[in-house]
Amino acid sequence: MQDLTGRRDRQCQEPRLGILPIDGRSAGVKTLLSLFAATALCCTGGPQTAADTPPNILIIAVDDLRPELASFGASYVHSPHIDRLVSAGRAFRRHYVQAPTCGASRYTLLTGRYGGASNSALFERAAQLQDDPSTVPPSMPAWFRRHGYTTVSVGKVSHHPGGLGGEDWDDLRQLEMPDSWDRHLLPAGPWQHPRGWMHGLARGEIRGDPAEMAVYQAADGPDSIYPDGHSVDEALRQLDLLTSDRERPFFLAVGILRPHLPFGAPLRYLRHYADKQLPPTPHPAKPKGRTTWHASNEFMKYQRWNRDPNTDAEFALEVRRHYAACVTYADAQVGRILERLQQSGASKNTVVLLWGDHGWHLGEHAIWGKHALYEESLRSPLVISYRGLLQPGVPSDALVETLDVFPTLCDLAGLPVPDFVHGASLRPILDDPAATGHPAISYRRGARTIRTATHRLILHDDGFAELYDHASADKETVNVAASHPTLVAELSERLRDRLDR
Repeated sequence: MQDLTGRRDRQCQEPRLGILPIDGRSAGVKTLLSLFAATALCCTGGPQTAADTPPNILIIAVDDLRPELASFGASYVHSPHIDRLVSAGRAFRRHYVQAPTCGASRYTLLTGRYGGASNSALFERAAQLQDDPSTVPPSMPAWFRRHGYTTVSVGKVSHHPGGLGGEDWDDLRQLEMPDSWDRHLLPAGPWQHPRGWMHGLARGEIRGDPAEMAVYQAADGPDSIYPDGHSVDEALRQLDLLTSDRERPFFLAVGILRPHLPFGAPLRYLRHYADKQLPPTPHPAKPKGRTTWHASNEFMKYQRWNRDPNTDAEFALEVRRHYAACVTYADAQVGRILERLQQSGASKNTVVLLWGDHGWHLGEHAIWGKHALYEESLRSPLVISYRGLLQPGVPSDALVETLDVFPTLCDLAGLPVPDFVHGASLRPILDDPAATGHPAISYRRGARTIRTATHRLILHDDGFAELYDHASADKETVNVAASHPTLVAELSERLRDRLDR
């Protein structure tokens, strides 16, 4: 793929941290690109402090994060830093991801396109890019990079932390996102390599046989004894480097691992929930009939001490408390990043976007995990904040999708919105929280779904339909497809129109 100078972007990597160094653009080209971005920004009226200063972009991606935060209505959850971001921004309370699995959901975030339903979607794109670059549109970070931004990724942003393949996810010959990042980093620390970091517990414990690793843990110590505390240290170093560069705006994406399994966080975060009564789990029964229900294999393969949360209420409560502790630990890492941004002075001209890569069932429908096409798997937090936002702190209940992030950030940065993206800019909702959204599309292997303001249709590949009425008390527990054939046909056609383009 060609950048704006007519050269092909190059990506080299340093073995220690998996670093993609900045390519050798000339000062003249950098100035030209900055002026282009600034002019576009001025014309579109995006967030800015000066007409010639394009905004920085900071994306914070949080793994397996349900919209279970105090600012999203879960008063028992301690999430002060995200709540503060919400108070200054726009919370999208009905945001839906494209896929209930990490890799496929992140594919859409990073490309702005519908894509594969597996965790290997970005590697499949990389292989296609190698075979025929002309058939693969640039990723979101590549698009910003071509328009004068320094692009840096730290932690789990694409599916593999650090963006490499191989047995331990550290093979420099296998790039998950070619032509995208100036630096793509994952300092594994005591967890030895990115694969170890990804499923690590306290003080360097690496997952071998999942049955021998505790499904939850709370060890006493500082944040750095768990993977996120260590990688966010690197994110802060990168933020310092980026904010010290006055010539180029930055596009920084920081991936926070928790609350991904196993649920491990420093003990002090669990103490928030030691005596708290959590609300009862809604619709906890296994659904009857054909659905996208699954047996929670990702959760069940860990060491559970022969306990099953579907039949052991005390164990279920402990699992939920440890999940909440991980959310509070993740929130603390968000706080560290936002505090450093504030200290740098760059917060005045930075668009901050916080995104959960999908939801997570905590016993709803007798599922402990994601991977289903229910509301709990597909709904996640989305928050956008920047200086000059109209009506800050007022949430939106419009239906929106992860697909919309790429065009939205282009819109806010004053960059051209590419014609290859499948989503729509959320700028109208940022300007007016009462503005309407659009139906949300999601999928997994074997089925696809459309969520409207009142219904969810799940259409299996063989034509079997599940239709749920969200205006009723039954929500997603009673399939009403048989009694609403016209609505099923209408929503099925809308699904085909969107996905079979």
